[in-house]
Amino acid sequence: MNRHFIFPDMSTNIRFDIDALRTMVVGVEVGSFARAATQLARSQSAVSMQLKRLEEQAGHVLFERQGRGLVLTEAGNALLAYARRIVDLHDEAAAALGANVPAVSIRMGLPQDFFEDVMPEAVSRFARKHPDVEVEVRAGRNYALEEEVNTGKLDMAIAFAESGQCRTGSLLVTLPLFWFANESTDVLPNSKSPLPLVLFDHPCLFRQTALRELDRRNRAWRLAITTPSLPGVWAALRFGHGLTVRTDHRVPRGIRALSGAGLPRLPALELRLFERSRLNGPASSLLDELVRTVHRKVSGK
Repeated sequence: MNRHFIFPDMSTNIRFDIDALRTMVVGVEVGSFARAATQLARSQSAVSMQLKRLEEQAGHVLFERQGRGLVLTEAGNALLAYARRIVDLHDEAAAALGANVPAVSIRMGLPQDFFEDVMPEAVSRFARKHPDVEVEVRAGRNYALEEEVNTGKLDMAIAFAESGQCRTGSLLVTLPLFWFANESTDVLPNSKSPLPLVLFDHPCLFRQTALRELDRRNRAWRLAITTPSLPGVWAALRFGHGLTVRTDHRVPRGIRALSGAGLPRLPALELRLFERSRLNGPASSLLDELVRTVHRKVSGK
């Protein structure tokens, strides 16, 4: 790839424009600089001028066109990490001095398992202390949540990981896995017939664990239903379409845990916390509420 650089006049001190840095951060967060212009109440031409000025100040090409939008170059991604910290520190200092600052938004990612209890309680407790702060909550797959924290798309996330295999994040709790099925329907065929499975579509840590353990026991299986939705998994079980693998957190009525019948024992999974470095005050407060709620709702502490 051909790259070119814009060299600033190094005889003067470089001062990054805080508003331009904010535009850069918001544009990446909302996925479009056109949407960033709307959110920041600026014209698209004003945003374009800010981005051009930012490139001149940086002395590097920060953005390149892809389709109808702009994406960050390697230099742009490097600056983005600093831009987030600069904007966060700027707003934190302004708030400490009683100045008006732009609305704060915190981005949190969770597996679907915790959307009915952990998420609403943590956000509700946080909102009592920070009523003016927006919390953006995203449901995500385990494989993606950690990466989205690392790339700055999320401020924090909790995600499942294989026990003893993850060396990043903080361990919150270890949870056993169980086989589940409809409590009144016999979905276990004889040992020669394939087990009907209801699982998330690929990739999924629960799916990989179930299939790996069945293959180790040479237990035949077939995919009865695949879905990206946890409510879809539970609904399929209620109608007797097969069995699945989950933790015992908030198992719906009418679903029972299975044992025996040639089903392999399952290894436990870890629930881990991932967080962006240098969280601002409100984000740190939400992180604390999230950890406390997980311990209360999931581990019973």
